[in-house]
Amino acid sequence: VTQAVRDEIVQTMTMYQAKTQFPISRLLAWAALPGGKFYDWQHRLNRPNRHNGLIPKAHWLLSWEKDTIINYATMHESEGYRRMTYEMVDDDVVYASPSSVYRVLKAAGLLAKFIPVTSRKGTGYVQPTAPHQEWHTDISYVNVCGTFMFLITVLDGFSRYIVHHDLRASMEHTDVILVVQQAREKFPGVKPRVISDRGGPYIAREFKEYLRNVGLKQTLISAGYPQSNGKMERFYKTIKGECIRRSSFLSISDARRIIAEFLAY
Repeated sequence: VTQAVRDEIVQTMTMYQAKTQFPISRLLAWAALPGGKFYDWQHRLNRPNRHNGLIPKAHWLLSWEKDTIINYATMHESEGYRRMTYEMVDDDVVYASPSSVYRVLKAAGLLAKFIPVTSRKGTGYVQPTAPHQEWHTDISYVNVCGTFMFLITVLDGFSRYIVHHDLRASMEHTDVILVVQQAREKFPGVKPRVISDRGGPYIAREFKEYLRNVGLKQTLISAGYPQSNGKMERFYKTIKGECIRRSSFLSISDARRIIAEFLAY
């Protein structure tokens, strides 16, 4: 607290005490001001702050020690500050704690490589500028006559066109590979980036090898961050709300027909 503020508080409380004749302790309680602090301020009325924060301490580094640490760091840029601390002790250069070395290097702007990269999560997604730059793929359960089937879909990130889909009896990596391959056969020659979650079929070694063999790159969305694949989430919400839950499938083939007709429409 600055001198001006504390002097004003002391003078104001003294004035109110004189006007109201209330005990000063009651006024301090109403103001939520500790008595010890008030009497200390009253004792220091009209006196500038004279705290000892700038008085050198025995453990403070001297100027030449700080300069030596900075010079040593510039000559050992590949070393971390903690490793550098003990190397300086071994070399009889400077005797300082890792935290002191860290503060010196941070003040000198030499800790850039230790500063964590600010996450861009939630700051916005750079959208594709043309079709077939990005393909999103995901899997969703579909109840067909009491049997759970798996709707595997490939969606174009630019147009949101359903490149290919299939209602499969399983969701192994072989099923995902088949759907992606059939999507590629519809548009030969394109090299989209494949975006998926971290589900088992998509992180399988065989699926990664398939993508590598056909020249496609994969991007896995962050764990626990499904909005990164929001286009697929939106698609499945739409098709389930407007098609699947409104239909009474008679068989698996009937379900495949109805879903295909909805997507074609």
